[in-house]
Amino acid sequence: MLRKVLIGLLIVLIVAQFFQPAKNNGRAQTTTDITHVVPVPDTVLALMKIACYDCHSDSTRYPWYNHITPVNWWLKDHIDEGKRHINYSHYVEGSYKRKIKHLDETAEQVEKHEMPIGSYLWIHTDARLTDAQRKLIIDWANNAKELVLKDSISKSLIQ
Repeated sequence: MLRKVLIGLLIVLIVAQFFQPAKNNGRAQTTTDITHVVPVPDTVLALMKIACYDCHSDSTRYPWYNHITPVNWWLKDHIDEGKRHINYSHYVEGSYKRKIKHLDETAEQVEKHEMPIGSYLWIHTDARLTDAQRKLIIDWANNAKELVLKDSISKSLIQ
């Protein structure tokens, strides 16, 4: 009986390999990305591409195990969830209030060591941020928030 169950499970896993989720293979930097709203220094952008963009942009660096079902569906769900919270590839499209909120969240999550998340760091060891790298991102996000706020105020005065 156990053997039949194991064979059945193996067949299900093999068949499941033919049903792969769509990949997040767009471009991280487009005309709607965050770099078109606020200046992002190269050092900060490089850190964000390593530690943030896989889940928070339209471009993901997939690990070797992304071809294995059901792990690939878990990854897709994880990426979709990250993009629902903030998608740096479509940053231009948000309201000023939303842009400021996202910059606040970026600084807060990085400062609290909640981002990048632990499960991401298991494989992506290059995304482990030092305290100095965290400070760079936090300082940038706080300064960018002020720029977005100033831009919002100046545009409302013009109208």
